[in-house]
Amino acid sequence: MAQSLPSSISKPTTTFTTTPSPTCTLLFVLLLCILGLYTLHQHPHSTTPSPNTQDALHFRDIFLSSASNYTISSYLRALTLHPHLAGTEPALQTAQYVQTHFKDLGLNTHMVHYKALLSYPVHASLYAHFSDGTVKDLPLTEPGQAGSDVVRPYHAYSPSGSAYAEAVFVNFGREEDYRALGALGVNVSGCVVVVRRCELSRGAVVEKAAEKGAAAVLMYTEGGKVKEEGVERGTVMGALGDPLSPGWAGSEGGERLGLENGDVLKRFPKIPSMPISIQNAYTLLGSLDGARMPYEWKDSLRSKVGRVGPCPTMVNFTYQGEKKIVTIHNVFAVIRGLEEPDRYVLLGNHRDAWTYGAVDPNSGTAALLDIARRYALLMRLGWNPRRTIILCSWDAEEFGMIGSTEWVEQNLLNLGSKAIAYLNVDCAVQGPGLFARTTPQLDDLLVEVTKKVGDPDSAGMTVYEKWTTTNGGINIQRLSGVDSDFAPFLQHAGVPSVDLYYGRDFPVYHTAFDSYSWMSSYGDPLFQRHVAVAGLWGLLALHLSDDPIVPFNYLSYAHQLQEYTKVLRNMLEGSVSLHPLTASILELASAAKEANEEAKKLREQETLGDLLVLKKRTLSDRLMLAERGFLDADGLQRRQWFKHLVYGPSSDYESKLVFFPGIADAISQSTGMSARERQAAIQHEVWRVARAIQTAASALKGELT
Repeated sequence: MAQSLPSSISKPTTTFTTTPSPTCTLLFVLLLCILGLYTLHQHPHSTTPSPNTQDALHFRDIFLSSASNYTISSYLRALTLHPHLAGTEPALQTAQYVQTHFKDLGLNTHMVHYKALLSYPVHASLYAHFSDGTVKDLPLTEPGQAGSDVVRPYHAYSPSGSAYAEAVFVNFGREEDYRALGALGVNVSGCVVVVRRCELSRGAVVEKAAEKGAAAVLMYTEGGKVKEEGVERGTVMGALGDPLSPGWAGSEGGERLGLENGDVLKRFPKIPSMPISIQNAYTLLGSLDGARMPYEWKDSLRSKVGRVGPCPTMVNFTYQGEKKIVTIHNVFAVIRGLEEPDRYVLLGNHRDAWTYGAVDPNSGTAALLDIARRYALLMRLGWNPRRTIILCSWDAEEFGMIGSTEWVEQNLLNLGSKAIAYLNVDCAVQGPGLFARTTPQLDDLLVEVTKKVGDPDSAGMTVYEKWTTTNGGINIQRLSGVDSDFAPFLQHAGVPSVDLYYGRDFPVYHTAFDSYSWMSSYGDPLFQRHVAVAGLWGLLALHLSDDPIVPFNYLSYAHQLQEYTKVLRNMLEGSVSLHPLTASILELASAAKEANEEAKKLREQETLGDLLVLKKRTLSDRLMLAERGFLDADGLQRRQWFKHLVYGPSSDYESKLVFFPGIADAISQSTGMSARERQAAIQHEVWRVARAIQTAASALKGELT
């Protein structure tokens, strides 16, 4: 999962792109004031308080030109002085730092508190008992962290427990890995399994091990030099949000379920687990005997690891944790729209970290603070958005997107009727290369914005030019995962969403080495990638908040759905009729084409008047609400919280479908049924998706049937 440290990046220098000098800034402001007075004189009776097209372009140029990698660097340094695990005093201090920053900029700021059940370690130990009678204490801390305030490595929500049992290597812990072991005659029942991290979530790996009868799980992550010393923390809870308030906000004095409630217990693993270092993992794996390892498992393993166990090494493992109800804190800055204050564009990033969090998540937090600074500058120069912009700093994301989920659940009705889009950045900078995930109606806007921002690693090129050169074309991913704060917005509330970041994977992920020093030495020495992310993120929001017609293109959605249907057709090989899907997608494409033509005509009209403004707002509302059509009130079967029928997680973690989660579930869960029952189950889910697409098309048309 993790990549090696990039060797081509040198130590940071003192060269930064700094903000303009005071004299230049004063002259610039005077020039803007003169231009503003001229514009007011030319249009003394204008009824449009927000910027016209030329003004909007001008303010976007100012936004880009006021970038400062030095300022972002200073924000990140301040945010990472201390570890700030959610629910601790340093976490509150970090929230107050963000709140103070927003207030000092003159932004309307507030903090919202929730009570949530979080999980912390109390004691852990691990000993290896070798066949020669020797015993080795395998340390569960990281080098250099003794006596520090960094939380020891652990898995949040792991049950307390102990095991004295044989060790077995199960590769990635997937179903296919257990099948391979079964073919070798290896049974993991009662054993402690050693797993290397892969694309499966930690919770899914532990759940699968429990199904196979394992007594405990030891999990390690392969990677670069730093990762060999670091240990990857993380959650193993199998759901989003506060476990004690599933589906509603955990507000002070509100309803809370008990820890012994059946719905609560379902969220937690049944067997204990612990993250370990790669050195400890290889100490165990190198001592195993038993069956020879399958050849295909050896791709990245050291040569001395050749057998899977379960003998002769015994593992003595103990973990004790505690679950506590603590207060978490979300921080907001609100820039109220002048014309459509009841329409919201949200930019969000989580703030809590397992350790220092320089990459995850405070590279994103630093970018958010810089966007706030630049927006405040625009406001001082006369800009106000057409629609309301909300800057959101979430808490307790690392425990299962708790801060954002609680807030979405509390504000579900208003978000459903008023939210234009949610723009998420988590780990803004992990390394080189832009990666983006969106809902498809935002594709065109994202591409357009990448043409305006300079590439951080190639002088003279835009992000778009570098992106297309590197990838051989635009490569925008989708949002079916549940790995960041976009999940509650899109998959529960149906809000169009974006997720942006530079670099894929990094070797200090969730370790004590995720520090400012690592970022300034390896991740982004000159903080130019931070500047690029902030530029893309902030420009997206400026378009969505200021464009008279929301810049969505649902033809992209229809084309994407057609591609999904082709994949599904090949998978099902004609066993189920996909005509309902194809017909509904054609209906959506027709509605999208009509909406695009209507938008073009409205943009071409130069006359001012309330009727034209109303027409543009009405069309924008239809574009906003169409995404909600993909929601189903009943949600996914046995996972009703997930409402989106196009994007969301499948219950089968190894499903090859990363879209249509209800259909993916039906395919996975019908393997033991008769052919007729299987066909009926899948066909029903196909109809559900088709009806959802029809609902989206109807919302886009804005007409009753």
